[in-house]
Amino acid sequence: MTQQVPSTEPELAGVRNFRDVGGLPTVDGRRVRHGVLYRSGHLAHATEEDAAFLASLGLHTIFDFRNAADQRLEGPDVALPGVRNVNLPLSDPADGAEFWKMVRDGDLDQLRALLDDGKGAARMIASYRKIVKERTAEHSRVLHALAVDSVPALMHCAAGKDRAGISVAVTLLAVGVEREAIVADYLESNAKHRRYKVRRGGSPGTAYTPEVMELLNPLFDARAEYLDAAFASIEETWGGVEPYLAEGLGLSPEARERLRDRLVD
Repeated sequence: MTQQVPSTEPELAGVRNFRDVGGLPTVDGRRVRHGVLYRSGHLAHATEEDAAFLASLGLHTIFDFRNAADQRLEGPDVALPGVRNVNLPLSDPADGAEFWKMVRDGDLDQLRALLDDGKGAARMIASYRKIVKERTAEHSRVLHALAVDSVPALMHCAAGKDRAGISVAVTLLAVGVEREAIVADYLESNAKHRRYKVRRGGSPGTAYTPEVMELLNPLFDARAEYLDAAFASIEETWGGVEPYLAEGLGLSPEARERLRDRLVD
């Protein structure tokens, strides 16, 4: 039986993993406001109906965290009138290019060599740690933009899970959302109707066998251990969320308060 998208969500034909992160609880008993922060996969395949829905949200800014290689693979986002598009790549196009080519086109033996015995999950954990530690300038720019004028905003990467997932998590940390709620929202990307569609070369009979998909799952799953690794990287590098926001991202108390005012009821 086909899993249906919950009625509270729009059923977008060409955009995966779209959702409003409104309603999440903060540690001081408040809630993230609905209609100010959205997340999704890329918008390159949005249909006319999808684009009309997205335009109806009154978006100010779309943050696209894909790199140039991602954009060549999927295409540019569909243009939405009056919306500012900000491309902030959170990964280097050359970083892992051969790896991802092998994921798309490699045979079973090659995939085993790349991904079995926990190597796939280890790669994801290392990537999450690296993005937190090395992309502070990009995350700082996002938070300062949101604090000034960039809401309602949509954050996306390719699947809306990893780079967008980290960026949404950082934003939610900055406004005081409970850690458990951040992880729970992140894990929503595992729902069948939200997952990125894996594209592989070759015939379906060999490209998508159960063993192949089992090997690929760590790359396309949202796993709590991945986001926990990002949080651990914050603790290890800066000593906690507060110094990370202040020293790592340069977010002043005044900017943080403006951010809360825009995102939290």
